[in-house]
Amino acid sequence: MSSPTIWDDVGLNQHAARELEVIFGSKASFETPKPEFLMRRIIQIASNPGDIVLDSFAGSGTTGAVAHKMGRRWIMVELGEHCETHILPRMKKVINGEDKGGVTEAAGWKGGGGFRYFNLAPSLLEQDKYGNWVISKDYNPAMLAEAMCKHMGYTYAPSLLAEEYWNHGYATEKSFIYVTTQQLTHDACRKISEDVGPERSLVVCCKAFSANPDSFENLILVKIPSAILTQCEWGRDDYSLNIAKLPLADDDGDEELDPASKEELAAPKRKKKIAAKDRFGDLSGLDLFDDLGTDADKSEG
Repeated sequence: MSSPTIWDDVGLNQHAARELEVIFGSKASFETPKPEFLMRRIIQIASNPGDIVLDSFAGSGTTGAVAHKMGRRWIMVELGEHCETHILPRMKKVINGEDKGGVTEAAGWKGGGGFRYFNLAPSLLEQDKYGNWVISKDYNPAMLAEAMCKHMGYTYAPSLLAEEYWNHGYATEKSFIYVTTQQLTHDACRKISEDVGPERSLVVCCKAFSANPDSFENLILVKIPSAILTQCEWGRDDYSLNIAKLPLADDDGDEELDPASKEELAAPKRKKKIAAKDRFGDLSGLDLFDDLGTDADKSEG
């Protein structure tokens, strides 16, 4: 007789299939679903209450359902239709206390909590027929401006004033960003520089420019694909993306810059290149767990 292990009594695929059948009212389209008790054992070993559990191939949502019942926070990613057909209805049942199966009784789960639901945006860049990276046709000007603000670490807040056409977002009270698909000439850059004024600095993200980038004290000119490519790791098939220093949003959803970054962005021409390099090294993040609702329908975004 074999000795008992920590994996005894955690259920079989057949048990998981019956769990899904109870939840969805019919046989689910998963041949080998994970039993909730197996996921409970794994989550017990690997985490503590309040920790974040990630399932990047969510399937029917078992991992998130069990993590939720066990008092963990969770992130699930699913690119298939399972997100709509299985994960959303399953998590609503968990939150509403309508899921009576699986580890519900063992975890003492009575319902509660909430979640946010995000759709993946289209890729900002695509390759043209010559293999060059260009802006995706799926993006209109407003979407592009918002995406660039996010990539560059600026707060997207386009000005409503006609004379501030160049203001799509800000980093500090004197540092702004402007996004355009135009190819800027020297005269166009000179006009923008005059409109911005000497007391403010502006990062101009454009399709291309023919002006000398050092000709204007208050402008930093960058080409959009080049700026985005410095933020991405193309051609990778793993998860080693450079997001270790992703900042969290504050209560207002605006990134609070450290004093050094603010000083560099407001600095004169001799520091302009350093300021640009530091700004493009930052990423603006979103804390998915701020202000979670208690109603699933209200929590979905």
